[in-house]
Amino acid sequence: MNSYRLLRCLLVTAGLAVAPLATAAGFVDVLDAPASMSPLASKSLLEAVTHIDDRVVAVGQRGHILVSTDGGASWKQSPVPVSSDLTAVCFVDATHGWAVGQDGVVLHSDDGGSTWRVQLDGRKANDLLVAAMTRKADADPSDSAKKLLGEAQRYKEQGPDKPFLDVWFADAQNGYVVGAYNLIFRTADGGKTWESWFDRTDNPKFLNLYAIRRVGSDLYIAGESGLLLKLDATAERFRAVDSGYAGSFFGLADAKGAVLAFGLRGNVFRSDDGGKTWTKVDVGLPAAIVASTRTTGDATLLADVGGRVVATDDGGRTFRKLALKQSTPLAGLAEVADGRLAIAGPRGVVVTETTP
Repeated sequence: MNSYRLLRCLLVTAGLAVAPLATAAGFVDVLDAPASMSPLASKSLLEAVTHIDDRVVAVGQRGHILVSTDGGASWKQSPVPVSSDLTAVCFVDATHGWAVGQDGVVLHSDDGGSTWRVQLDGRKANDLLVAAMTRKADADPSDSAKKLLGEAQRYKEQGPDKPFLDVWFADAQNGYVVGAYNLIFRTADGGKTWESWFDRTDNPKFLNLYAIRRVGSDLYIAGESGLLLKLDATAERFRAVDSGYAGSFFGLADAKGAVLAFGLRGNVFRSDDGGKTWTKVDVGLPAAIVASTRTTGDATLLADVGGRVVATDDGGRTFRKLALKQSTPLAGLAEVADGRLAIAGPRGVVVTETTP
């Protein structure tokens, strides 16, 4: 399957890290090297794209971030203080956005994506994680608390190589980032400070967390080996829900209030009762599904790694295929205008129209 997003997920599972940048003086960590400005940035590997108001923002390899204010007709690269590969992007309005990626990077923009600054990286994330699990172990001498502390200490010993794979914010203050090996952090002040929720998931095997999304009033996390979690707001804990599927879920989508969990080999599972029960849905996609978006017409689109796109107008019960004027392998998808889609993938960002 020719998907860089899927490849990234497999590399994370295998424990492979991004190599540092080489310079004449030796090696420079990607966390210390600003992204190179390149006229070909919009044609290089991009992994995620989003549309908010009059802006389209795409993120990808080597810290590249592209912004378009004309529906994708032209792109401007933004300066970024790190060279880490970026995996996901989220904007809550035309001003405030976050991007996450390899090496525990969390970036924030307060000017619509034109400039970015680091709010969190793998070094700080490791320190926060160890400190939080140490406090927990001091207060709770149970074996489970000791296991969490042991994992946190092992992560720190391995270095700042763990990626964040998705980001979701409810508003300009409250949000989460999730990633490899059960990494999850929460902020309530727009990213000025972060709190580890490593001990607040029903994930005893420390499986990778690939996606986080709100559907209706519920917040879900999807991960490897069929992991699905739902936030119990009262207990401040993500509790496991069982779809009956053991393959990896790469994403989540809102289909008119029903939650769709999608992943390997075109598998999609649907729940319209808050995750209590799940039904497998045949959407007609043969390969791993890695991206979704909502349209202005309130349809939900799903796309697989080969660039095939399907749509549902009835809450995820049935799907129809969409024909694209230009099809390309993809990792990210967003509607930029009625009938026009921005596709992020190995060929950069492509804007194409859907046809009947």
